[in-house]
Amino acid sequence: MTIRVIALNTFKEAVRDRILYLLLFFAAVSILFSRVLALLTVGDRTKIVKDVGLASISLFGALMAILIGTGLVYKEIEKRTIFTLISKPIRRHEFLLGKFFGLVLTLFVMVLSMSVIFLALVFFQTWTIEWRMLAAIFFIFVELVLLTAVAILFSCFSTPILSSLFALSFYLIGHFSWSLETLIKKARPGTARAFLQVLYTILPDLENFSLKTEVVHGLPIPASHLLYSTAYGIVYSAFILTLAILIFRKRDFI
Repeated sequence: MTIRVIALNTFKEAVRDRILYLLLFFAAVSILFSRVLALLTVGDRTKIVKDVGLASISLFGALMAILIGTGLVYKEIEKRTIFTLISKPIRRHEFLLGKFFGLVLTLFVMVLSMSVIFLALVFFQTWTIEWRMLAAIFFIFVELVLLTAVAILFSCFSTPILSSLFALSFYLIGHFSWSLETLIKKARPGTARAFLQVLYTILPDLENFSLKTEVVHGLPIPASHLLYSTAYGIVYSAFILTLAILIFRKRDFI
């Protein structure tokens, strides 16, 4: 009950944030621009619309999660409302989980809004309902849930600016984890290689949530991959949230 109340309050606060609508506006412009780009490009126009549209939802969704998520906890500390909250019978993990689910609900509404624009554009391009697009959008949302957990983790012990940089680095490294694998193969046995191996093991492979290539080019998507990616996202998000709760519990606000 407490988590739900905090989540709803967080959702109400988030939807009043101007930066959310600014990002939504640019996302809509980017998705619609894919139609213009398709007309100016030689090749399969439908694939370009799908490719740019899905990339726009992923990118702007990630920016929403990072820019809003990294300030959720810090704002409460800065405004000193955290003192009022922790003095009430509210457990710290309930406060943090409420913030998390509130932002997840916000992102769901934003992704839904972007998806409606994108799917409508694809429909007017092909005059068919592209159900496979829903699978790609679903896993973009799963990735954003994980990114929200990461943003909240950093917001528990750092400022919004540094937290945003950390979360953005996490996002970029997660999508280029294959480069770490290449470095491991080229590195000589020793401390550097061991460090890279540990880093590769700890950091997530966010490409697990990318079905853009399969959806755009009509490639088959194994059911095992869908199940694995879903479980991967849930388990990793739970792991990050557990770390955030442990750090938040140890913080002294007095």
